[in-house]
Amino acid sequence: MSLSKIGDLLKKTTAVMFPHYAVAQEDDLSLEERLRQLEDSFYDLVEPLCRGKDVGCARLLVHGFLSDLPDIADLCYQDAKALLEGDPAAQSMEEVILCYPGFFAVVAYRLAHALHKRDVPLLPRMITEYAHQKTGADIHPGAKIGHSLAIDHATGVVIGETTVIGNNVKIYQGVTLGGLRVDPDQRSQKRHPTIGDNVVMYAGATILGGDTVIGHNSVIGGNVWITRSVPAWSRVMFRPCDTDEIVPIRAPKTAES
Repeated sequence: MSLSKIGDLLKKTTAVMFPHYAVAQEDDLSLEERLRQLEDSFYDLVEPLCRGKDVGCARLLVHGFLSDLPDIADLCYQDAKALLEGDPAAQSMEEVILCYPGFFAVVAYRLAHALHKRDVPLLPRMITEYAHQKTGADIHPGAKIGHSLAIDHATGVVIGETTVIGNNVKIYQGVTLGGLRVDPDQRSQKRHPTIGDNVVMYAGATILGGDTVIGHNSVIGGNVWITRSVPAWSRVMFRPCDTDEIVPIRAPKTAES
């Protein structure tokens, strides 16, 4: 199984989910023909993974993957819409779908996560690693991410395996959602943070630990280092040679006094 085949699978899947992307491929295939090509490509990838298992394993995985596509496409559309509405440089949905590396990385994650939930071995990690190499964003397929995720610029973003992210979250380049330590004994434990709804994390922010919760509607400033929970409606800012400061958004004067 090569990464080039993974890239081909992502290209064909995206062309099925988004006609805008299909037009960019400059072919005249119908949707039915695209689905048939996608089914064949996916079968070729999962068939070796099913050797020695139950008869029909590969075909069941293919049918399961295709049945998941409408829901995945809906989530990806919401991700693209979030990018379009949140980035003044974005001019159209077509631009987001065709040009934005953060969107490509999230599409790859959505596909990989669906396969991860179906206990498909190896392939989910290969899909997200292909996107990692292409975009610089490393999203583990085991992470749980809500709708309308906007990753702007993408480069250097890391989202660990047990991360939980709510809805309408925006992430800028260089953000790390990671573990406090590398310990094989914690393999089955929650090691990565939980991010509430409507949170914005600016460039270079590092948030670590399975017990760390960023409350909803919070803003995490650039280059902060967080290993403890933050209340909802907070703004966390970095002060050079000083400590991080948490300021309630709703009552900044009270918090500062």
